[in-house]
Amino acid sequence: MNPVLPSTAVIATIATLAAHEGQTVTLAGWLYNLRASGKLLFPIFRDGTGTIQGIVPKAAVPEQLFEELKNLTLESSLRVTGRVRADARAPSGFELDVEGLEVLERVPDETPFPITLKEHGVDFLMEHRHLWLRTPRQSAILRVRATIMRAAAEYFDDHGFVRTDPPILTPNACEGTSELFEMDYFDEDKAYLTQSGQLYVEATALALGKVYSFGPTFRAEKSKTRRHLTEFWMVEPEMAFAGLPELLELCEHYLSFIVAKVLKKHRGDLKLIGRDEASLALLEQVQAPFPRVSYDEAHQMLVDAHAKGLVETLHREGDDFGSPDETYLSSQFDRPVMIHRYPSAIKAFYMQPDPENPARALCVDVLAPEGYGEIIGGSQRVDDYDLLKKRIEEHGLPLAAFQWYLDLRRYGSVPHCGFGMGIERVVAWICKLEHVRETIPFARTLNRIYP
Repeated sequence: MNPVLPSTAVIATIATLAAHEGQTVTLAGWLYNLRASGKLLFPIFRDGTGTIQGIVPKAAVPEQLFEELKNLTLESSLRVTGRVRADARAPSGFELDVEGLEVLERVPDETPFPITLKEHGVDFLMEHRHLWLRTPRQSAILRVRATIMRAAAEYFDDHGFVRTDPPILTPNACEGTSELFEMDYFDEDKAYLTQSGQLYVEATALALGKVYSFGPTFRAEKSKTRRHLTEFWMVEPEMAFAGLPELLELCEHYLSFIVAKVLKKHRGDLKLIGRDEASLALLEQVQAPFPRVSYDEAHQMLVDAHAKGLVETLHREGDDFGSPDETYLSSQFDRPVMIHRYPSAIKAFYMQPDPENPARALCVDVLAPEGYGEIIGGSQRVDDYDLLKKRIEEHGLPLAAFQWYLDLRRYGSVPHCGFGMGIERVVAWICKLEHVRETIPFARTLNRIYP
């Protein structure tokens, strides 16, 4: 039976029920869970904006409705009508006194929904990622991700940056081709899936002043860590007539803006994902200014920590920081920390040397607190033609492929700078996730390309 839904019912979503307390509403969604206690049913409905528990006393509804709901299978699609009632004990603050039900499609008994409330292994869940997304926690993560992506663009749109989209297919790499996906192009040429839009947004910055790109990037890095994906989203601003000081200021104000947007809209989602009040308080500390620590100062912090037994491996001067190093360094601060002026020898060819110490580059890595490591990497760019040409040759890169990039230094070169921020690492940090695979609808990793 599909009872006729009351014509007076307001069409609503679970997220908007606070505006409809005491009213009769109709929700379109799915049956997430069902619990029975004697002559009471407690269905839980979801609609993509949240979940709500329904209350169905057998004596208060037609018998046929009661029986149909009692025997309804999980993830059956439906429209449900009921009166919204405030209940402080309910996770959402409301419950729904069910009055009517229309089943759109019933999941067959012989093929039940494969993901239940019991524990499932990660491999099973990733194999069923298309269905795992329906669970409240995964849906909450994607809602937070959407707000992060919207805020990431909104900040630049509101601060005079112009979005310019670089190509996904490129003839060369930013930092060599060892971590690029190669493909055949026309007439026996080779092309690569982009690992960064940086070189191209440098060109548009010298046309428009302040620009940013926002799109998918690809790294063929054979890494199995919890921080790496082979396909991820990157936002990359670039500013002409600016250097490292302006870049540091941009980083701290940008991240503070994004975190504030998420806290304003998604405190409930963050709690559902796993952040408690104490954990949310850590996010509230993310406000400019951020601590600024030079590479040399960070190295000494690690040496001292090793002497005290706080880090296992002694950091060697001149080496990059590994994940354990970044975890310790970030744990010393209550907000992101900006590590600047790394050794030039371990950084990319396009990074401007510090004029006061050419062995150091005018660059920065922003480390997220709580052990989430680098979320932003940026630098002032080499703006001198001869120096850039020399650096390209020293890195063994094909000079012919970079002639267009060198042109940017031939014709009106100026100091300029920019950074790259991986969306998925920011999602992992803000949501406090153990693994980056949950930060994107369909993760692409070293061992997974299905579904």
